[in-house]
Amino acid sequence: MMSATADIERGFGDDIPPLDWTGADLDCTGCEAREQGARCQRGHACVQDRYAKRIDRFFRWNPALSNHFLHHPYFEVRAIACRHADVFRLMSLIDDEDETVRLSVAVRLPLAQTVRLREDPHREVRIRVAMRLEGGELLAMAGDEDYYVRKLVAQRLPLSLLPRMLDDRDAEVRLEAIKRIGMPGLLRMCGDREPAVRREVVERLPVAQLYRMADDPAWEVRWEVAARADRELALRMSAADPEQDVRERARMRIEELDGLNQGDRNG
Repeated sequence: MMSATADIERGFGDDIPPLDWTGADLDCTGCEAREQGARCQRGHACVQDRYAKRIDRFFRWNPALSNHFLHHPYFEVRAIACRHADVFRLMSLIDDEDETVRLSVAVRLPLAQTVRLREDPHREVRIRVAMRLEGGELLAMAGDEDYYVRKLVAQRLPLSLLPRMLDDRDAEVRLEAIKRIGMPGLLRMCGDREPAVRREVVERLPVAQLYRMADDPAWEVRWEVAARADRELALRMSAADPEQDVRERARMRIEELDGLNQGDRNG
């Protein structure tokens, strides 16, 4: 028995009527794809259909015809043809009026040409570009207006360029940078205005540097300090911190360290 998945792939699961991209009844008479000997099937794999899945099937069956349809009036046809067309033909679509087409172009263009899409008006295109560019070419997107683009930049920049992202206006972007940055960049962020950022700093600071954060104005940051502190700092926090939960966490830390030391002696 044929599976339901196979039925869908063969088209039996398509319940969308075969209309052309203008919404008119699909007429196969005089179809240029058929005239070129294309393999197609009405309602299943057709370049004139407005349903993207059927257009995609058509080009998977007939990849050699992709170049011919790069300038079709329907954006779905252009976008899907881009996936199979010769790469050197795609530059003609880098300024296409539809962002779906430009997104397909951004996925396949060589990096030397992809840089032209760094300032595309649509965020999804710029996100795709940020996922592909490297080094200095990627750094040029560090000031993008969209926080998610900048977040990708922070995730992918070489460590030598990462300090540029520590001054970003969005806390999520700074968090991504802090997850990767080393010293002395971490020390620079001890006074960040967002408690969530400072907590991440505490998680990554060397234990010997945690004293810098022991008097943080946010109790939850001090709680993280107490959870990682050495014995001397934990003792001080257990006695002097103004928040009971922090003092209790510092006492637990002392017990943890004492237990570890006892275990080492017994071992």
